[in-house]
Amino acid sequence: MPRTAARTAKTTTKRRSKATPRAKRSLGVALLGTRFMGRAHSTAWLQCGRFFDLPFEVDRRLAAGRDGTHAKRFARQWGWTSGSAEWRDALADPEVAIIDVATPNNLHAEMSIEALRAGKHVACEKPLAGTLNDARRMRLAAAQAAKRGLKTFVWFNYRRCPAVAFAHQLVGEGRLGRIHHVRACYLQDWGRNAPAGLWRFRRAEAGSGAHGDLNAHIVDMARFITGDEIVEVAGAIEHTISRKHEVDDAVLFLAHFAHGAVASFEGTRFATGNQNRNTIEINGERGSLRFDFERMNELQWWDDTLPSKLRGWSRIMCTNAGDHPYAGAYWPPAHLIGYEHGFTSMAADIVRVLGGKKPEIPLPDFEDAWRTQCVLEAALRSARTRRPVALSSVR
Repeated sequence: MPRTAARTAKTTTKRRSKATPRAKRSLGVALLGTRFMGRAHSTAWLQCGRFFDLPFEVDRRLAAGRDGTHAKRFARQWGWTSGSAEWRDALADPEVAIIDVATPNNLHAEMSIEALRAGKHVACEKPLAGTLNDARRMRLAAAQAAKRGLKTFVWFNYRRCPAVAFAHQLVGEGRLGRIHHVRACYLQDWGRNAPAGLWRFRRAEAGSGAHGDLNAHIVDMARFITGDEIVEVAGAIEHTISRKHEVDDAVLFLAHFAHGAVASFEGTRFATGNQNRNTIEINGERGSLRFDFERMNELQWWDDTLPSKLRGWSRIMCTNAGDHPYAGAYWPPAHLIGYEHGFTSMAADIVRVLGGKKPEIPLPDFEDAWRTQCVLEAALRSARTRRPVALSSVR
């Protein structure tokens, strides 16, 4: 080939290589748990790379569940390479980088700790564990694994509602000033007609009832939005309504935050007429905000710095790209997102972090979730002893 032609061919090859995007590295994921949360997590791992520009391609390698036949059918339906009744298959797969634990609470500790020992990152459902002892073991295992570069995550998915993430930003900017009150409720009513034998109502598997399932979310949400920590549970009520249930059906408690705010929390599955009413209101010296998951795309806002004639609750549609976290990844303004998108946004942030990038908003790890678990424990101790419990005494 003439020298000029060879030089031209070489230049053309270089130009082509520059124009052709490199294939992304893959991130192998294994899912443990193939029921309700397994479906939500599967959607997230399936969709996160389609809505977000991520450093890895997600490789959905294995879905494991107690029933092998169901697990294989689940894997085919939700796009996993294989399904299995043996969750330890995920530990042995060198292509699996992160294990997603979406099982009943009593299995979180064993699965997460073994995964970390096997050199895998772990994303675990909430609450961190069914008991404080198991949560403590998970926290210690995560701290040891972090020395080897392993990361942990906990699926407090409501942080990733654009409205909740925006509330976190508003408080961080000082828009509310000093916070006086936090009041949070998570009200459902399906417990009245729950299927017999469901694991969520058995103490050995769940650890607690509405408290661990629902109050865990609103405690995390209150800590996340305010950036403050609960230092004391001042009083609590633990109540079981159905004789068929081994766990609490309703837990209410009062608390103090480190910077002076007072708070109330209520979680129940017997609040007739409330299907999934996850709400929080925060009152500060300069303004207030409130969120209701049944209207998850909206944030209610009161600006107390306005002249009195202009003050009033306003509705912010948290769907504007560039204004509200995660909104730009989805649809045009007011083309609403739903429940599954919180999981999708969290999966995207997990992939970002594992690729050495920052999440859009902070992700909870085992240490963070341990602090929420301590608040839950303090509330139960307070209810059972009928006296205040300092968080410093919960270890």
